[in-house]
Amino acid sequence: MALFETVTDVVAQPEAPPNGEMIVVEDLWRTYDMGSEQQVQALRGVNLRIRQNEYVAIMGPSGSGKSTLMNLIGCLDTPSKGNYWLNGQLVSELDDDQLARIRNKEIGFVFQTFNLLARATALHNVELPLIYNGTPAAERIARAKESLADVGLESRMYHKPNELSGGQRQRVAVARALVNRPSIILADEPTGNLDSKTGLEIMALFDTLHANGNTIVLVTHEPDIAEYAHRVVHIRDGQIYSDEPSKRFR
Repeated sequence: MALFETVTDVVAQPEAPPNGEMIVVEDLWRTYDMGSEQQVQALRGVNLRIRQNEYVAIMGPSGSGKSTLMNLIGCLDTPSKGNYWLNGQLVSELDDDQLARIRNKEIGFVFQTFNLLARATALHNVELPLIYNGTPAAERIARAKESLADVGLESRMYHKPNELSGGQRQRVAVARALVNRPSIILADEPTGNLDSKTGLEIMALFDTLHANGNTIVLVTHEPDIAEYAHRVVHIRDGQIYSDEPSKRFR
């Protein structure tokens, strides 16, 4: 009989965040290798928590790290160091295929440039996430129509993007973001390509989505747009330097 038992080292997993924390970022770093032994530290130990049904704006100048943080929150990139939980799942440890499934299930994206298929109708553009996850055709069409109705575009569902105004195209993009019933809506400069009046209409739509229970993370460099959120996080030089209620909610 052996005199000593071999004890195997067990690597402790990070403790899961409490319920209600939709996004939890702990000591998040992102380093880019630029060649010739040069590195750029885009994020430097970021800590951030966003609860379910919060409406948060992330602000910062060009080069501040806000786009890098958005890409990490959106599971479009992986951190060099640190932990990221989305809806209770430690996604910072997932591979590319797993991240793709998380993106499709948990995150609805709204981009500045709309990212719509030019030759497809509004209905088909909204259907796309459901096509990718294998939703049956009848359910897919019904949910896409419902999503378009939610943004006030049921009468334009068979129009192509070039037959729609800029604001209508962004509404199609919002409907596409909603169709999978995601945990969060991640909006990157959603009014950047719109005139002031149309931009206000889109921000009023986000107010409605938040009132209906959606968690919204808005990335912008425009202070007046950020003020639509309930909380504003400022990032500079890869670090968060302020996190406070927006002026509307102080």
